[in-house]
Amino acid sequence: MSREERSGRGRSPHSVATQVYDRVRQGGERYWSLSDLSDLSATAVAHALSRLASAGELQRVRKGVYYRSKPTAIGPSGPSGSAVVAKTARGPLHPSGLTAGSVLGLSTQNPAWPEFATPGPTGPVALGGATVHTRRPASRASLDVSDGALLELLRDRARYSDLPPEETADRLIRMLADGKRFERLAKAALDEPPRVRAMLGALGERAQAPAKALQALRASLNPLTKFDFGVLQALPNAKDWQAR
Repeated sequence: MSREERSGRGRSPHSVATQVYDRVRQGGERYWSLSDLSDLSATAVAHALSRLASAGELQRVRKGVYYRSKPTAIGPSGPSGSAVVAKTARGPLHPSGLTAGSVLGLSTQNPAWPEFATPGPTGPVALGGATVHTRRPASRASLDVSDGALLELLRDRARYSDLPPEETADRLIRMLADGKRFERLAKAALDEPPRVRAMLGALGERAQAPAKALQALRASLNPLTKFDFGVLQALPNAKDWQAR
């Protein structure tokens, strides 16, 4: 019997524990906390996450924060300290720069000082020597760590990826294959610089994202402006989205 089966023994198909387990199992590699399951009873969610950690399905990385790994060529993936800091900050805090590249799995480099971005006027004091870019758009508030990191990566034209341009583009396209995720990012991106909207639109088009979200991004761009796509100039449809 698998650990999944053991951890699910005796649960009603409609119980909070069942719902938590199903979401964790379907969510792939990511971090989980009570805020990610706010539509369910907080007490029941806390117990369910703790039980999944005891069963080996999750790894507890900090009080109230859990990580689900994925298999890699060298064993299960491990939690990123930078992502944990962002996940546990009181206000929206998203990885930026090389930290964003690392969190998104596009770089194996670990910056000497983590880099983050926040919609707030100041960064958390607890981050110490970390670089924090402030006053990002308020629409970032509803985004999770990886979504925010993706927008930050696009702000930097994907230059913090260690992968070849074509592979970088392919990885980002796969990340945007979830239509709901793309719609969420496209809505937030309307407050981002135009080059971010253009690159996101080009990636989304390749990912066959919902037409309505793509149309909103295209309509937000000045048709006479050209943008520096940096690494993402490798996209076959880059010029269709006004790349130089």
